[in-house]
Amino acid sequence: MARIAINGLGRIGRVILRLLTTSRQAEPLEVVALNDIASPEMCAYLLRHDSTFGPYPGEITYDASGLRLNGLRIPLTATPDLDTLDLSGVDLVLECTGKAKSRAFATAGLRAGAMRVLVSGPCPVADETIVMGANDDALADQQVVSNASCTTNALAPLARYLDDAFGIVTGHMTTIHCYTASQPTVDTPRGDLIRSRAAALSMVPTTTSAGSQVGLVLPSLADRITATSVRVPTASVSAIDLTVQTREVVNADQVNTALRAAPPNIFGWTDEPLVSSDLRARHESIIMALPETHVTSGGLLRVFGWYDNEWGFSNRMIDMALRMTA
Repeated sequence: MARIAINGLGRIGRVILRLLTTSRQAEPLEVVALNDIASPEMCAYLLRHDSTFGPYPGEITYDASGLRLNGLRIPLTATPDLDTLDLSGVDLVLECTGKAKSRAFATAGLRAGAMRVLVSGPCPVADETIVMGANDDALADQQVVSNASCTTNALAPLARYLDDAFGIVTGHMTTIHCYTASQPTVDTPRGDLIRSRAAALSMVPTTTSAGSQVGLVLPSLADRITATSVRVPTASVSAIDLTVQTREVVNADQVNTALRAAPPNIFGWTDEPLVSSDLRARHESIIMALPETHVTSGGLLRVFGWYDNEWGFSNRMIDMALRMTA
C-alpha cells in the first residue's frame, strides 16, 4: 500500500480525495496527509456539499487537526510552506495547489521527506510531463512529474491515436471549456483583458496551454497542431473540436471504426446525441461523439469529443499515482 499526501484541496484535490475514499477506495493508495490553508471546517464543508458532483456519498466529520471520511481519519495541516512538514514515509505528494511554477515550490514535498511529486497541471520545472495514453511509456524514476492540463489529457491521446492510425499533417483544436476559478463571477480588472469579464455571462475566446503541452508530450507533433479555447457559461464538462489534415485519405466510417477500438479508460465513445451535462462524472480522458465525425470533400477530418475536465483528470491523477508508486 503506497502512502500519499495531497497538498491543496481545491477542485482537483477534493475530487481525488472523494474518489480515493469512495468509488476508488480499493486502490492500493493510502491517503496519510492533507494540507490546505483553509480551515478543517471549510474543507469538510466543501467536500460534503459539491455544487457540481452533488453530496459526498458518505460521512464526513472533522476536528482541529484532521478529517474523518467514511470512518478513515486523515491528518490535516494548514501551511503554505509544505517543506516545513514531516512527510518522511510518504511515497508520493499530489501537488494540487496550482502554484507549482518554480522548482523550489514543486520540490517542497521532497524537502519534507516524500519520495516523489505529481503535479496536477502544467509545470515548467517538472522533470517530465506525462499524459496517460500519449507518452506514459516515458515514465521512469523522475522525482517531479507533471500530469499536464485537463485539456492536454483529452487532446494528446487523441492526437497520438489519429497520428498513428492515419498520420497528421497539420491541424487545429478548439476546446469549448467550462469556466474555472481563474475567471471572475463579475467584471473585475485582471492582467488579461478578456479574462476580466464575468465568466457566467459570456462566451470568452482565450488561450489554452494544450497546444504547447501537446508539443511537449509528443515532440513529433510539435508545431503541427495549434490550439485555442472558448470559455463558456457552464460549470462542468468541456469538449475538444479537432480538425486535421491526414496523410492517409479517410472517411467518417473508417475513423469511427478506429475510435471504437481505441484504448478503453483513456477513450470512451457514444453514438447518442448527447449534451455536456450527460457526460458529467465520466472517468475517461475523452469520450468521442461519433455522430460529429465528418470529412470534407477536400480531405479535412473533424472529430469531436467530450471530457469532464475535473472528474476525468482526477482519475488520471490516480492512475498516474498508481504507476509512480508501483
